[in-house]
Amino acid sequence: MGRIAYVNGRFVPHGEAVVHIEDRGYQLADAVYEVWALFDGKLADAEGHFARLERSLSELSIPEPMSRRALTIVLKEAVRRNRVRDGLVYLQVSRGVAPRDHAFPAGQVRPAVVITVKAVDRAAAEARAAKGVSVVTTPENRWGRCDIKTVGLLPNALAKQKAREAGAAEAWFVDELGFVTEGASSNAWIVDGEGRLRTRDTNANILRGVTRLTLLDVIREEGLQVDERPFTPDEAVAAKEAFITGAGTLVLPVVSVDGRKVGDGVPGPVATRLRRLYIARAKATAI
Repeated sequence: MGRIAYVNGRFVPHGEAVVHIEDRGYQLADAVYEVWALFDGKLADAEGHFARLERSLSELSIPEPMSRRALTIVLKEAVRRNRVRDGLVYLQVSRGVAPRDHAFPAGQVRPAVVITVKAVDRAAAEARAAKGVSVVTTPENRWGRCDIKTVGLLPNALAKQKAREAGAAEAWFVDELGFVTEGASSNAWIVDGEGRLRTRDTNANILRGVTRLTLLDVIREEGLQVDERPFTPDEAVAAKEAFITGAGTLVLPVVSVDGRKVGDGVPGPVATRLRRLYIARAKATAI
């Protein structure tokens, strides 16, 4: 069975899915997106992703295309039709189709909705986590509203390409003060020399990561100390451990930054434990 996509009210073969050339998401990046991890065919961290989607739409004054209940039904139907048990669900909502103009179109325009689903090899993902990944750093050059999950991802794409060319899995943006903001598609964490978990606070210009939010709950339940303040690449290298979080990576240990070893150069016990605990929580609460 081939992949199936949802486009503006219709389920169609993935290879035949199309949007209008004057869709504002394509023309102007006037669109937002969300990604849910799938465990056993269920949506992980569902509440957090729906809440962030609604906030992103509101910040851009894009009407919600359907109720949360209706969207849940469509997402689950997309998963069912694709017969994916473990994977990722991608949702994109643009302002809609209108003659190209920078300003918002006059009158009512129906938001455009696209949903795709892809499988993830969890065994391969676990093997990757057991080995750990490398990151590179790159200057922060994104706009001032990274808290909105828009499709305007060219700086992120360039950062990812830099990482790929260096044989790394992720790139960390570094601001003008020398602090790590976040990854190109993840939030950044370290376990400092005193055993405290550190990650940038969301008052900074970073995305309000849903996996990050759930992990903070797990951390507090485990009685671990967390300090929401920034760190530099040098502090990451000097740390006991480092890791990244996101719907695609879950909790993924980082073993080197810009070619410099973090800790012992292997996944540490804290990140390994948090990955296990996060996955257990995600599976237990998925809908």
